[in-house]
Amino acid sequence: MAKTHFKFAAFLALVLLSSSVLMVESGIGVNWGTLSSHKLAPSTVVDLLKQNKIEKVKLFDADPDPLNALRGSGIQVMIGIPNEMLSVLSSSTDACDLWVSRNVSAYLGKGGVDIRYVAVGNEPFLTSYSGQFQSYVMPAMLNLQQSLAKANVANFVKLVVPCNADAYESSLPSQGAFRPELTQIMTQIVSFLNTNGSPFVVNIYPFLSLYGNSDFPQDYAFFGGTNHAVTDGANVYYNAFDGNFDTLVAALSKLGYGQMPIVIGEVGWPTDGAISANLTAARAFNQGLINHVVRNQGTPLRPGVPPMDIYLFSLLDEGAKSILPGTFERHWGIFSFDGQAKYPLNLGLGNGLLKNARDVQYLPSRWCVASPSRDLSGVADHMKIACSNADCTTLNYGGSCNGIGVKGNISYAFNSYYQAQKQNSKSCDFDGLGVVTFLDPSVGDCRFLVGIDSTSSSNVKASGRQTLQLPTIIVTIGVSDASLQTATSIATARLPTTDLGLPNEPAASTPSCRFQHKLLTAHTTEPRFEHNIYVCILISG
Repeated sequence: MAKTHFKFAAFLALVLLSSSVLMVESGIGVNWGTLSSHKLAPSTVVDLLKQNKIEKVKLFDADPDPLNALRGSGIQVMIGIPNEMLSVLSSSTDACDLWVSRNVSAYLGKGGVDIRYVAVGNEPFLTSYSGQFQSYVMPAMLNLQQSLAKANVANFVKLVVPCNADAYESSLPSQGAFRPELTQIMTQIVSFLNTNGSPFVVNIYPFLSLYGNSDFPQDYAFFGGTNHAVTDGANVYYNAFDGNFDTLVAALSKLGYGQMPIVIGEVGWPTDGAISANLTAARAFNQGLINHVVRNQGTPLRPGVPPMDIYLFSLLDEGAKSILPGTFERHWGIFSFDGQAKYPLNLGLGNGLLKNARDVQYLPSRWCVASPSRDLSGVADHMKIACSNADCTTLNYGGSCNGIGVKGNISYAFNSYYQAQKQNSKSCDFDGLGVVTFLDPSVGDCRFLVGIDSTSSSNVKASGRQTLQLPTIIVTIGVSDASLQTATSIATARLPTTDLGLPNEPAASTPSCRFQHKLLTAHTTEPRFEHNIYVCILISG
């Protein structure tokens, strides 16, 4: 009997030991950004996440389109509050109550969205902001916490503040400390996080260290070993990620919270737009990071304890992101804009290599290129217009399309604009310098994209409103009355109208007209309507 009891005790100890190991295993998630001219339908993105067994996703706002698509998926979600909203939320409990009601409570419940975190701002202490948002963060958190409590969701929806790694500094990891001007507010925030059971969220980017410092040793940015290891007392650091992470651990320890759980809110490597931003480097970094983390090695200051969760940056390329930080900003995705894996990557989630998005609907296979028979000497202004309204960052030094020649550059710019304009025929005119071709002009690694067919799915962001796609409407109006808003008001009774002195029903189409395609968004109602309008301009005479 005693022997049996001993075996059971040993078994129980083994179970408890196994449980403790599981508790420190990192969850691998992704950031889902939506700043793109070529958006996949949110339902397609959620299917992509599920195909790849990605169970954690971080959003940068509370856009209802992704959130509605995530209903019933079982995917754990972190939703974000933009920095620009912090001022209002810090000064108004009513605003916080309303925000929580509309963006948290409305999605919870059976068959709803598994919201785990609300990110209060995004890197609000970034040095480049010069303290612009600093005073709003703590009051906003206190108000939001009160609102979560009122809604009875504070026990399982936690507030966090994603910080950039520039919030702390040191020459050696063990000497890490928060920037002097942040010491007071960080003490308050960390105390709040600890009291409410929230982790500290930090964004770590070894790529930016390499990009911004020509003396930074390249091999130290990766996980394959280095000739530039950093010795810190008894500890030796072989990669920048561990060194950065432990600098934060030391900074938290100085505030008395050395054991606080840490979540990596953003980490990744871009694939284009700059030197060192390429497919090979991105795969080496991301696979190295994942392997490093899933082995539960931890770091010198936290051996055996890796980050609580890691959110790769990012899921998809975002061709409409600001390029102020660098032209690589639009190329962080492990998938291209259309949900196709850029390189083989095993996320360590038991699903093998990345799987592509299914059932993506593309525009027709045609491209806009520079006319081979025209003088292109006056193309500069057209190039400027095209690249101001579409993504041309792969043409920059270090980019995948940098070496395709002058005419290739022109064609790439023309096509980027043409696809961003949904292949509207006029968008390939450029005063006669552009022509449409059905032969793919892609060269080597330089891919000339074909856009996504947005008419096949509702994938236009609605700025917090539901969007309904209505059928194509054909209306006829006279030249003197050619107003797009008037045309829409005439064409549908679903929108509120005023007496415009025009017929209430669309007139019949006639052969003597020319059609102009317009996409009109009506902001006058809830939900928001979008119409493909073919305006028939009557030709007089």
